[in-house]
Amino acid sequence: MRYELTDFEWTAIRPFLPNKPRDVPRVDDRRVLNGIFWILRSGAPWRDLPETFGPYTTYYNRFVRWRMAGIWDSIMEALAETP
Repeated sequence: MRYELTDFEWTAIRPFLPNKPRDVPRVDDRRVLNGIFWILRSGAPWRDLPETFGPYTTYYNRFVRWRMAGIWDSIMEALAETP
């Protein structure tokens, strides 16, 4: 699919994601990133995330939590430094 991370991209991003266990089973981070990137690239509202991804609230909440934790900044800084 056009919006899905390649194995190379996933390998570059994965180390920056939090991996702390939570009380509820964690949705696959790669799938969540694919859904977030679908929203960002398409310009669609969160509620229009295709049903194949699951509940849009999972993606929105993860996006906001990662933003507040500085995860997105870390990813962008690291990728910008990559030759």
